[in-house]
Amino acid sequence: MEVQMSDYFSGTAHNLETVRDWLRFAVSRFNQAKLFFGHGSNDPYDEAAYLILHTLHLPVDRLEPFLDARLTDSERAEVLNVIQRRVEQRVPAAYLTNEAFLGDFRFYVDERVIVPRSFISELLRDQLSPWIAEPEEISSVLDLCTGSGCLAILAAYAFPNALVDAVDLSPDALAVAERNVSDYVLQDRIELIQSDLFAKLGGRKYDLIISNPPYVDAESVALLPQEYLHEPEMSLGSGNDGLDATRVILEQAADHLSDNGILIVEIGHNRDVLEAAYPDLPFTWLDVSAGDQYVFMLVRNDLL
Repeated sequence: MEVQMSDYFSGTAHNLETVRDWLRFAVSRFNQAKLFFGHGSNDPYDEAAYLILHTLHLPVDRLEPFLDARLTDSERAEVLNVIQRRVEQRVPAAYLTNEAFLGDFRFYVDERVIVPRSFISELLRDQLSPWIAEPEEISSVLDLCTGSGCLAILAAYAFPNALVDAVDLSPDALAVAERNVSDYVLQDRIELIQSDLFAKLGGRKYDLIISNPPYVDAESVALLPQEYLHEPEMSLGSGNDGLDATRVILEQAADHLSDNGILIVEIGHNRDVLEAAYPDLPFTWLDVSAGDQYVFMLVRNDLL
């Protein structure tokens, strides 16, 4: 099937001249292949437009002026390659372009890290209001399972007086995070630490701990679309019920929170399972764009 599809791509490319032609072609192929969209865009049209504009080094938010522009032979080869890899190999767009966005922030990504898509980013945009009344008084933040470093960077912007520790078990992920921290010139405020959750943090305490840990249960991991197989396996699954990492966080977070410290954790679709496992914990579920089931908050006293 792959050979047939490759031949199909090669035989069709010479008929496509303008950006408009390539956009139509890409949308058709994405629909035909039944691609999964969940790594930055939500539909084939937006993803096709983004990939084509990025590949042609054009502003990704200005499609209309370029629709009737004709591509050179080398440009057609580059665009064809990107579309072909997206369809045949199911590579997420973020890995094809080596960039991902959270709001107005752009981050370098590759297959050493999960593609950024945390709901916590929405909360940091508002400095965790109203839960944190005085953002300038936050002096220390911990980002557990930092991956690309995106949440650590957003936290540094949200809390301008804070020093941020960004922790990940993967040295490959920390290499990507280091690049992003350097891009935002935050080396003096963000410390990258290789650690299995809290294991190497000693007695460090924080006013705020945020975490988007692995949380996909075993059954769901087995059913993930092929696009997710390009992401690091350790960034997705977390035991049979998806709560292995979250359990460790709940057991140890109090030891690393200041007296009035706050814990914010994203847990995917696991609210019911989590509440059943911890019926005595007074979880506060925070509103994000997808609802109030995905991110919880606890204060230190809740965890004692």
